[in-house]
Amino acid sequence: MGEAIERFFAALPARAQAAGCGPVSGTLQVNLTTGNRTEHWLVELRPRSARVSRGQGRADATWYGSHDLFERLITGREAGLAAMIRNESTFTGKVALFLAFRRFFPAPPGTRDPRETAREQAGRP
Repeated sequence: MGEAIERFFAALPARAQAAGCGPVSGTLQVNLTTGNRTEHWLVELRPRSARVSRGQGRADATWYGSHDLFERLITGREAGLAAMIRNESTFTGKVALFLAFRRFFPAPPGTRDPRETAREQAGRP
């Protein structure tokens, strides 16, 4: 398992308040594959809180993807929905959980808030 993924999951509970996942509650299982090996993570999301554990368990939704894809997601080099559209990952269960979980993924490098750009063009701070 990559160090970036370990750090991502370790930091998730502390980042839950800022991620603003809204009123979504439930458990998401994240299955990451490398060759014939699969690692399992359980993420329990509640409004403004998250709890993470390793292993399989009862989940309201499951996300399946490769270890490499997940590293690209958590570093902002890939977008979660785009990967699903390209069939690089799959998802079953409560869709709102994945939509909330992807808020923990960073924006691609160099991405700016469009409101900032509009303010700059209008000459306002």
